[in-house]
Amino acid sequence: METTQTNNSLLESLKDNLQGVIYGKSECIDVLIVSLLAGGSVLIEDVPGVGKTTLAKALAKSIEAKFRRVQFTPDLLPADILGSSIYNPVNGDFRFDPGPIFCNILLADEINRASPRTQSALLEAMNENQATIEGKSYPLPKPFMVVATENPIEFHGTYPLPEAQMDRFLVRLSLGYPAAEVEVDILKSHKLNEPLERIEPVLQLEQVQHIQQDAAGIHVDDSILEYIVEIVHATRRDNRLKLGLSTRGTLMMSRAARARAYFQKRDFVIPDDVLWLIPYVLPHRILLTSKARHSGITAKQILEDIVAHIKVPV
Repeated sequence: METTQTNNSLLESLKDNLQGVIYGKSECIDVLIVSLLAGGSVLIEDVPGVGKTTLAKALAKSIEAKFRRVQFTPDLLPADILGSSIYNPVNGDFRFDPGPIFCNILLADEINRASPRTQSALLEAMNENQATIEGKSYPLPKPFMVVATENPIEFHGTYPLPEAQMDRFLVRLSLGYPAAEVEVDILKSHKLNEPLERIEPVLQLEQVQHIQQDAAGIHVDDSILEYIVEIVHATRRDNRLKLGLSTRGTLMMSRAARARAYFQKRDFVIPDDVLWLIPYVLPHRILLTSKARHSGITAKQILEDIVAHIKVPV
């Protein structure tokens, strides 16, 4: 019990740290922390300059994580992310030179500016916490998460992310522009120095791993699991969708619900955890038909409609 209280206090300190850097985005910060607890990766889709990169750096500094940033560009190659073998002419051997993916938090900046081939270099890492290079598999450090940023698809020089990659992100979120009064506070906070420079670590990597294990052990009643599955199956039957939710989506929702319950200081999941997570965990995993897309309806609206017709467990 004492350990749980300590962990709760540490997570509150983590949230305070992030809120001291990113103003007025409390819910987005909650989503990021829940993703960390669930051991999942995060896709932040937004216009440039709203704090996406700063948020990833603040998280890494707060948990003393090994942080690496890769700027995705059209000429980036998979080996630039994963690493490669380098020939040593002295002894005739090849030495593996690990790429930036061998870290705790990888910031994949503007991920949709790279080609689909390069984007796919992250698939195995995001799903299995390992990377296979030249036929040999290498485990990644723990904890490991990808925080990817992407520009809206209408922007010049962007490639759409493949469905298989979208499905591997636990959540997708958007920070959006700050409110006017919040932006005034941002200006004041940058008067002397960058808020990011003032961040001190509040968690160690070993503590993060223990908290992730505790979160994974949170109880989920069968009625909640059946509720999640009912939502998932409804997306597969909906004629407005060309692609419904995958089994991976079902598993990730379950993991995220456990993490959210833990973050809310509960040892069991309630329906509100699932409902709170739906806008972040599910919309990027479904694909609308051309007819639905041209009608102006969004993935979030379709999911809201589906959920409205399913009985919430009591």
